[in-house]
Amino acid sequence: MASAPLPARFPHPPLSRSDRAAHDSPGVGKLIADERAAAGTTPRPFTAGEIVDRLVLALVNEGAQILDEKIAQRASDIDLVYLTGYGFPIWRGGPMQYADSLGLFEVVRRLKRLGANPKDIPGFWTPAPLLARLAAEGGSFNGGAA
Repeated sequence: MASAPLPARFPHPPLSRSDRAAHDSPGVGKLIADERAAAGTTPRPFTAGEIVDRLVLALVNEGAQILDEKIAQRASDIDLVYLTGYGFPIWRGGPMQYADSLGLFEVVRRLKRLGANPKDIPGFWTPAPLLARLAAEGGSFNGGAA
């Protein structure tokens, strides 16, 4: 029995569950190249640390906003959600604990560096008021000057 043709959005046949290898898609590569050209963006190398900052510091900043708005009671509540519900690496203790381990002054410094990118979303990396205040006071999310 012949199988139905695959839709255009699937440029290669489905992979087996045991196939864990990465497979390039020429169609996706062309799409990325076209979008880069349209935006006037050129690729640049970046470090694993930059990737971590972009992912985790966004969580930290939003977590600070959640605490400030009294949606969560404690930073450890936010960490618990990420550890048990989202698979955040347990050795990091959750995003808020990770931020405390960096030091909130350093977190704010890195957020400002990310926010200096003119091609990024304006205001996205602006430190949440609670985060900025704790950093200025030398505090922390888990037990520092709040």
